[in-house]
Amino acid sequence: MPASPSTARAINDRLALRLLQQDGPLTATQLKTLTGLSRPTVADLVDRLQDAGLVRVVGESGSDRRGPNARLYGIVADRAHLAALDVRTDSVAVAVADLLGVTLAEATLPIGSDTGTRPAVERAVAMLERTARRAGTAPLHSVGIGAPGLIDPVTGELRNTAGLPAWHGGLVKELQRRLPATVLVENETNLAAVAEHRIGAARDRDTFVLLWLGHGIGAAVMLDGKLRRGASGGAGEIGFLPVPGTSGVPSAVNCDGGFHSLVGSAAVCELAAEHGITASVSSADGAQEQDPAAAFAVRAALRVGAEGEAFLAALADRLALGAASVVSVLDPGCLVLAGEVGRAGGVVLAALVEERLARMSPLRTEVRAGTLGGGAVLRGGLFAARDAAQDALFGVGG
Repeated sequence: MPASPSTARAINDRLALRLLQQDGPLTATQLKTLTGLSRPTVADLVDRLQDAGLVRVVGESGSDRRGPNARLYGIVADRAHLAALDVRTDSVAVAVADLLGVTLAEATLPIGSDTGTRPAVERAVAMLERTARRAGTAPLHSVGIGAPGLIDPVTGELRNTAGLPAWHGGLVKELQRRLPATVLVENETNLAAVAEHRIGAARDRDTFVLLWLGHGIGAAVMLDGKLRRGASGGAGEIGFLPVPGTSGVPSAVNCDGGFHSLVGSAAVCELAAEHGITASVSSADGAQEQDPAAAFAVRAALRVGAEGEAFLAALADRLALGAASVVSVLDPGCLVLAGEVGRAGGVVLAALVEERLARMSPLRTEVRAGTLGGGAVLRGGLFAARDAAQDALFGVGG
């Protein structure tokens, strides 16, 4: 059945808003070309969006042209703000952005292992509130939280997981209770995959697997442009994958003996030491002090000679063991080495892993280095928050 006039208007408005968000600012003529709508229809929807406070004139397309079609229309980006939190075992990072994804304020809070649950939660909430105030007076509409562990696919809540701090779950619940905003929780590696897909190494891929290489190891599965979380929210818990070369096998509550024991930060640093590579903490090459020591070891290896080459080759051997299992089951065609360690290894480490995969598997797999590093989780959290805000703020028409 044909859409009713009100439904058609809502569809057209939503299409125009998405184009303005992705490609704007745009003139009415550009909107007509991109949407395929008639000139009168575009004129009506532009007026409607301006009346709703969603769009405003932000300039003109050229000094030699005047009139309505020369006006540049853009999203009212400060109508509301978005926030993202990257929750680690020993820290919380936050970013606040406008509706176009422009970061307005950021902050990081270290949390020691001896900090109690309640103090940790209060400090993290207070940091978010301070950062939101620094960003401006616009209300905080949506918050995307990336955390390690399992997210219940039914309730969307962070599940209690052995080995993770108790304040993680407490922080999520407190934010949901205290904030007048939509609070979303997602596995950190999944958010990194969203970011690498939209603005990073996998922009041209709708099917790929992301390996997160940081303090620990994780994976995210993107098939046909959609995240696949699994029946219990645990798709990608690759740290528990049994692999050769470890001293044992993992258990249901401990990934020691699994893939984590080969490529977690501590294991990578031990491997580096065996090859005479020192993981010295330095701010060189864009490194951050909170980066895992393994990232510094990889950067150091890239700066030295034979010892560095031998270490990177050995690390690639280890990474290929877990990657081969993923490739043999999913055949994703593309593997992204993400996180701080993946970015540190860059195209050199990616090429070494790809070479080894080609020898181990008949399934052709391109290996790419992630481009966003540890910041991918915050970027993915902002994308999740922005997606959540779309329907509520851009739900116009009628």
